[in-house]
Amino acid sequence: MGRGNISINMTGDTDLEIEEAFRRAQKAHHNKAKLVASLKNRYVKLEDKTEFHEEFIRCLKYAMIIYTREPAVENVIDFVTKFAAAFETPVNEEAEEEEDEEDDNEFLNFLFTFLLESHVANSHAVRFRVCQLVNKLLGSLSENAQIDDDLCDRIHEAMLVRVTDKYPNVRIQAALAMARLQDPSNPDCPTIKAYLLLLENDSNPEVRRAVLSCIAPSASTLPKIYKRTRDVKEKVRKLAYQVLAEKVHLRALTIAQRVSLLHEGLSDSADSVKEVVKTHLLPAWLRLVQGDVLQLLHRLDVENCAETAVTTLHAIFSMATSSDDLLKNAAGLDERKLIPVDSLTCENVLYWRALCEFVKSKGDEGEEILEKLLPEAAIFAEYLYSFLKSISQLSEEQRADMTQLEMVMTQQFVGQQLILLVGCLDTSEEGGRKRMVAVLQEILVLPNTPISLIGLLVEKLTGILRDDTQKIQVVAEIISDVREPILPVAEPVDENEKRRKQVKLAEVRVQIMEAKQSLEECISCQDFSHAAELKETISQLEELKNQLTLEASQSADNIKEQRVEKSDPETLLKCLTMCAELFKQMNIKRGICPTMNALIESLILPSVSNPNPAVRNMAIICLGTAALHSKDLANTHLVLLLQITQLDEPKIRISALRALIDQLLLNGLNILQDKPAPPVSQAPDSPDISNGNSNQLAKDEEESTVQSILKMLSEFLDSEICELRTETAEGLAKLMYCGRIVSPKLLSRLLLLWYNPVTEDDQRLRHCLGVFLQLYARASRANQECVEESFLLTMRTLFNAPVTSPLSEVDTSNVAELFVELTRPSALVQPAAVQGASVHDSLAVRVCNEILRDATAPEVRLYCKTLSWLEITTEPGPANNELQLLLKDILQEVKDKYCTRVIEKLRNQLNGDCSAKSASNNQETTLLALDDNTEEAVNKDETKPKRAKRGQKKASTAKHGRKASKADVSSDESDEENVPEVPPSVRPSRRAKIAALDKTKQDLTALMNQEANGS
Repeated sequence: MGRGNISINMTGDTDLEIEEAFRRAQKAHHNKAKLVASLKNRYVKLEDKTEFHEEFIRCLKYAMIIYTREPAVENVIDFVTKFAAAFETPVNEEAEEEEDEEDDNEFLNFLFTFLLESHVANSHAVRFRVCQLVNKLLGSLSENAQIDDDLCDRIHEAMLVRVTDKYPNVRIQAALAMARLQDPSNPDCPTIKAYLLLLENDSNPEVRRAVLSCIAPSASTLPKIYKRTRDVKEKVRKLAYQVLAEKVHLRALTIAQRVSLLHEGLSDSADSVKEVVKTHLLPAWLRLVQGDVLQLLHRLDVENCAETAVTTLHAIFSMATSSDDLLKNAAGLDERKLIPVDSLTCENVLYWRALCEFVKSKGDEGEEILEKLLPEAAIFAEYLYSFLKSISQLSEEQRADMTQLEMVMTQQFVGQQLILLVGCLDTSEEGGRKRMVAVLQEILVLPNTPISLIGLLVEKLTGILRDDTQKIQVVAEIISDVREPILPVAEPVDENEKRRKQVKLAEVRVQIMEAKQSLEECISCQDFSHAAELKETISQLEELKNQLTLEASQSADNIKEQRVEKSDPETLLKCLTMCAELFKQMNIKRGICPTMNALIESLILPSVSNPNPAVRNMAIICLGTAALHSKDLANTHLVLLLQITQLDEPKIRISALRALIDQLLLNGLNILQDKPAPPVSQAPDSPDISNGNSNQLAKDEEESTVQSILKMLSEFLDSEICELRTETAEGLAKLMYCGRIVSPKLLSRLLLLWYNPVTEDDQRLRHCLGVFLQLYARASRANQECVEESFLLTMRTLFNAPVTSPLSEVDTSNVAELFVELTRPSALVQPAAVQGASVHDSLAVRVCNEILRDATAPEVRLYCKTLSWLEITTEPGPANNELQLLLKDILQEVKDKYCTRVIEKLRNQLNGDCSAKSASNNQETTLLALDDNTEEAVNKDETKPKRAKRGQKKASTAKHGRKASKADVSSDESDEENVPEVPPSVRPSRRAKIAALDKTKQDLTALMNQEANGS
């Protein structure tokens, strides 16, 4: 290593010395191909290549000890890669050239051997460069290149070790190097297993991105690639969508995966991810179906994911460059601007609706296009009526036939899309609007109209009607026609009169028979005169008989049309659904009019006690919605709602609970009073004596009711019914966020529920409470004080939890960190204008008092650690003095060395000890001067998240109240050198920037010259 430039005798002036080649390779402007050709020419002419190998490695080592991605170093690495790849021999040459091939591969094998021997070096820079060179060497070989099996196994083993390196950059290069060593067809491939392990568990997003870029999709790897679309880092999600678009066929994904990719991708919080889905994933899928959008919709099962399909279509339409592109696939419209009824499918009707909504959203720009897509309102009304009228009604036996059931469900889906198209029609013309209203009324009255379409029909009907009074009147008439339709009814007949007519008819028939017999006798006796009289008598009796028979038949068919009240569950469900939709569409400030009150009394309240669960559930929804329009109505039926939340079926209990929460959100916990009052705390203020004894009793009763409601809601948090527990937690979170409830106990219950391992699988609950805690604590100082009060309640519950309780598995340190972050003054959205004692100061006093309660308790160590995380005000004042006295008492009581050290450090901070500050600064300076390996190891240990126990919810916290340095971010986020940088306070001049840039550039020539001179 310590020798100077060597000179090897050879012919030709074009041959370069190795060291000179390395010097030139550092410069980007040099042609590396010429350098490679010249150096290879020299290598080929040598008989003994050992000395060349040694000198080449000596020069290469100068680049391998530098960790930073300097341009000069990167140029050298590229040069070495190209030089080594130049010795590759094509595979398709003749067999007799195998010996020459082995000679040519001698350098390549030697370089690989050197790199594999160096991959276990202590220096992370050397390990990084080794993996980088192996990656570039394998990547530069041709597609059909071959290397020795033993060498391949050695490379594989070395890279499998390096993918577990503690430095992210080393893991990245090792993962990239194994890209050509993986075997997707082998289920036991070690490379695939290592990739899957990195994708699942590596904390560095750049490592996950590197694995995503090179992993081969297969049956075993596809689920893991798909899972990365939900990664916490935007860049990883973006690359995952790109990989799925470029490498995975549409048929390889299940319908659920396709829908999930589109739904989550197009609704991602990052615009870059949405753009990738629009510009990469959707065009790739469209190419696989030959650009047929309807075929793509067919592969998404639009009946079960209509909204996702509409969002997807809007994304496709947004990429259209002209109106002709939008109209070229106009879903097969005929000259009437309608799809023939026989040709309606789920895909084309959804495409039609999505296109019309997209064009309508363009405003005036889309009016001309919309006229080409939709007919007049009157024509569409007849078209809608003709289709909905043809929807089949299934009997109980037919419902068991899945084929018929699927057919009816398809008809209902198509009908739903056609109803939604009503919102895109131009109803400004009076005639068309009236016809549409009349058709919608007729459809609602039809007996075969499905219940699933009732709410949507009422919504569109009330949307067309502009006056609230008219809306109420029209819907009430429809409900009356459905509930009491006009049916033919037979009138009751008097039995005595009926029998009298029957007897008389029988007498006439007997008389006719006797007259006919006498007529025959007269004819036989030739008494023709008497026969003529009998014949006339018979004729009269026949007329009387016909008259009596006609009267009897008329009395049997005496049927009149009249209204008949129906009380079957299907009819009641239709009426209640219309009623609920009407209440939703009405202005809440309007109140309850007589018509609405009549509906409540005659329809809703009787249905609350109906034996059918679906009817009862819809009645509760109607009652809860109606109660929002009138506080008196809410007061009247509050007890009923409370009873239902505890006694009925789970689904009905949840509906009643939602109605109750809505009332509390609108009117507050003082719902029983005539006027709203301020927010009620769990510990209400003392009553006013001047109100008198009667007012006192009323107020006590009011408070008792409030406490009963809170107790009931608190009990629901422990319910075994998951949906009821989640709905209660969400309702309490809303009430606390809106300021209707101020209760540290309930807040503690919610936080413990969030951490409880029992709720680990309840994603809705976890998501709701996670968002609530952040928003609630940041909203105001008062909310932070409530969080502070709940700290000790929560910690005591966790510390006192028995071993058999799931709460015993919760990481208490993580919970304490979360409280510190939630109460941090800088977390407030609008910090207080007047700075006084912060919430952290009050929390510190509480923690100190808790420590003094029992200084020997095992949780004292965690409390002391919590004190070190707080941002405590160091300005002199009563709070500072009180805290110092408490800390002094703690030092006398606590014997643990760690706790004593933390308390002393905190006292020094409060005293403003300059020596302590300078010592701290010196210590930080010393840490910055440590070796790179030590520095990155320390950073990794500090920033590495603790492994959560089952049910633990992690919080992103910053210890000691300081922000992460730029070096920390670089270590986790990028493939660059982790060098701390201090932003300049003043913008430097151009000359200063050029000088600084020159200083940062690495030049290997100086190092090589220094080594040569030293020899």
